[in-house]
Amino acid sequence: MGVLRGICISDIRGIQKTEVPEAELIADWGIEGDAHAGKWHRQVSLLSHEKIEEFRARGAEVDNGAFGENLIVEGYDFKNLPVGSVFHIGDAVLKMTQIGKKCHSHCQIYKKMGDCIMPREGVFAEVVRGGHIKVGDEVVLVEIIGGKAGAEI
Repeated sequence: MGVLRGICISDIRGIQKTEVPEAELIADWGIEGDAHAGKWHRQVSLLSHEKIEEFRARGAEVDNGAFGENLIVEGYDFKNLPVGSVFHIGDAVLKMTQIGKKCHSHCQIYKKMGDCIMPREGVFAEVVRGGHIKVGDEVVLVEIIGGKAGAEI
């Protein structure tokens, strides 16, 4: 089980996201008010709180949302879970669709640190069922490919 440590959104693409205390997830769309929402497979991005903290320990001064991540979750190493993993956050249900992404032009974090964790640690998901989420909500892995990890969807 994990905990939602941050929710970040931006109204335009290509900029650092801003933290908000709560948000509305819209089925087959994404986070209300976020520029990356839409009818595609990368509706919501997730990044492990632990991976952000490890990066900060290496000297990076990065705020939540600096990597363009929507949801910061403590308790999961997302890149080691299979595509298709399903999570509950409150009433909402997310299904992981992609692990990592190609970095076409290095971001400011990479230019300063010589590294960026989002291309290898970040994952993307579709919103299967919408709902209201807030910082501090439990994040429960309910299904993985080939077997159950917990409760039914």
